[in-house]
Amino acid sequence: MKRQLLLGGLVALTAACAVGPNYKRPSAEVPATFKEQPSPSEVAAAGPWKPVQPKDGVLRGKWWEIFGDPALNALEEQVSVSNQTLAQAEAQYRGARAAVQAARSGLFPSVTAGAGVTRSRTSPGGRATVVSGSPGSTQATTATVYQAPIDLSWEVDLWGKVRRTVEANVAAAQASAADVENVRLSLQAELAADYFQLHGLDEQKRLLDATTAAYQTAYQLTVNRHDQGVVSGIDVAQAQTQLETTKAQAIDLGVARAELEHAIAILTGKAPADLTIPPAPISVPPPAIPVALPSELLERRPDVAAAERRAAEANAQIGVAVAAYYPSLSLSASAGFQSTTLGKLFSLPNRFWSIGPSLLETVFDAGRRRALTEEARANYDATVAAYRESVLTAFQGVEDNLSALRILAAESTQQAAAVAAAERSLALAESRYKGGITTYLEITTAQNVALANERAAVDLRTRQMVASVNLVKALGGGWEAGEIRAAGVEAGAAQKQD
Repeated sequence: MKRQLLLGGLVALTAACAVGPNYKRPSAEVPATFKEQPSPSEVAAAGPWKPVQPKDGVLRGKWWEIFGDPALNALEEQVSVSNQTLAQAEAQYRGARAAVQAARSGLFPSVTAGAGVTRSRTSPGGRATVVSGSPGSTQATTATVYQAPIDLSWEVDLWGKVRRTVEANVAAAQASAADVENVRLSLQAELAADYFQLHGLDEQKRLLDATTAAYQTAYQLTVNRHDQGVVSGIDVAQAQTQLETTKAQAIDLGVARAELEHAIAILTGKAPADLTIPPAPISVPPPAIPVALPSELLERRPDVAAAERRAAEANAQIGVAVAAYYPSLSLSASAGFQSTTLGKLFSLPNRFWSIGPSLLETVFDAGRRRALTEEARANYDATVAAYRESVLTAFQGVEDNLSALRILAAESTQQAAAVAAAERSLALAESRYKGGITTYLEITTAQNVALANERAAVDLRTRQMVASVNLVKALGGGWEAGEIRAAGVEAGAAQKQD
């Protein structure tokens, strides 16, 4: 009993040891402010984005609601329900959680129970037996042995190999949880971008249809003037060419619109034939999007969180590799009943038991453990580099879209002035043509310039909306890194982080 207590105390004492480095989040360069940080005057002007305020809840949860479009809201809700890419990512996450449970089972002993019967016969020249006949008899004998054993085996986690494996699997499951949210955010942002591009095409179509109607009126006027002998047939041909070309441009928009509508259907988990989005122009300006400090971006981006968790996983794998240098201690025990008579199998005299530890150490492996340890350390260095690269990419995404919104806002103002100038030029050209001062070529030129500027203005509004969506995505949407801590996979298993 004293020996057993001593052994148990030794096991409990050494169980607290876990070889390998403890994890510490890798450092990453974080700027104090974004390069596109607004000036106080820009903040006062309430531009397309603003600094985040304390308890600002705009970008939480259903971030797409800041665009104020009920149709977009309904489509976005279907992504989490029916999208198959997201369903695949969620299934992979469930598999990662199951792997945590499988690894955690290594902390406990395994117990097997069974029942068996053995029928055997010895030859006359074989060993003596006392099953049949007198002791020392060399007669042929036949015996039946019944057994009901229970076996227990346990490899004591002296050096933390199992615990490091659990730690690695927990980090992998948390990375998978972040992957799910990254896929969800990417799909939601893609749907919103497609949605605004589709309605941008609707606005282009509305503009072309209105222009076609104006060209039809101008064409009819030219035909009438030709019939009166005022203008030549060249003017009629130019007016008709302009009209037919604009009609063709309006029809051509249908190709891109159909593709965007089909893409939105797939994102919502539907067949293209099951979704129809009514034509509608973009009716709202880009919303004011709160932008947090750069340091907070690391907690808002699920892809950054996934990269950081994979670094934690790789760090734990170093401990698994290092544990192979140390001996392994196994405890095994067996107990049960054995008898040649089935009816007396479970009687007290027929019981048996055995128990004993075993210690195993690898003496020579031709450098295999050293190579695996070096491989684990190299993998960790690779994941750290990937994490830091994801941080830099996150900052790039925010800066890209902040600058895009700033530049597009200025360009939109300038384009509005260009549209107004083109419309004045067209009005003057029409007045000169009606007065017989110039040919229809001047009207055609003015019409082309006016239409090109109006289409450019529509395109700028579309790009502003898409840039707003991309900025929300770059900021992490409404996600927080704490969500993976509540994923249900880390309780009691994750290594305490510094």
